[in-house]
Amino acid sequence: MSERGSIIYLEGVTVDYDGFKALNNLNFIVNYNELRVVIGPNGAGKTTLLDVICGKTRPAAGRVIFGKDTELIGKREDEIVKLGIGRKFQAPSIYANLTVRENLDLSLKRPSKGVWATLLGESTQEERAAIDETLETIGLQDHGGTRAGSLSHGQKQWLEIGMVILQDPLLLLVDEPVAGMTDKETEQTGLLLQSLSARHAIVVIEHDMEFVRQIARIVTVLHEGTVICEGPVDKVQADERVREIYLGRQRVAHA
Repeated sequence: MSERGSIIYLEGVTVDYDGFKALNNLNFIVNYNELRVVIGPNGAGKTTLLDVICGKTRPAAGRVIFGKDTELIGKREDEIVKLGIGRKFQAPSIYANLTVRENLDLSLKRPSKGVWATLLGESTQEERAAIDETLETIGLQDHGGTRAGSLSHGQKQWLEIGMVILQDPLLLLVDEPVAGMTDKETEQTGLLLQSLSARHAIVVIEHDMEFVRQIARIVTVLHEGTVICEGPVDKVQADERVREIYLGRQRVAHA
């Protein structure tokens, strides 16, 4: 556990959709600089968990505490972003007709301006250095001038991760980052997320158990909106309830 304690803490969180509890009295804690992976069958509440943290969904009950004592329930999504929470959705959201560098430039923390005003403005030396560092981090240092729409699927995902981390979030939420990737891209994504955990706490929603084994130290398993198992990958794989509920008769390795 980090000496700084938890960066996000959900206690007794319930999300009720006309009687269907997408989250059911959920307790969930992630520490600073932790890389946590959340797994579970479809409908387990994984995306709802991220929606609650980001302010997209308001729970019927419970608390969501960010950092030392900031209650997130009731805050707008843009307010939560400014507090230091960034989210990477499953489908990459980039400006396809702009270059990789221009996409990153638009993501820098600046007073609110329009796209063209930002692009036509002059970046500072510090901003250019931040973009160069991010290009190196996400492995696109040779593609700064490349039109984003021409990147491979994996490269587009890395670009959007770069766009989010340029906002310097304390907590990064990533939804199924390796869906549709090649094996090589999947491996590189795992290395990227592991490197980012030195500066950010990261919560990853994922189905690919090979990838989970690559990156995870602690895995949280959700089922019917609540945590049924949590711990190292080996513990999760050996848990009989996980095998029964999450995998049926299939092996964890083929989930």
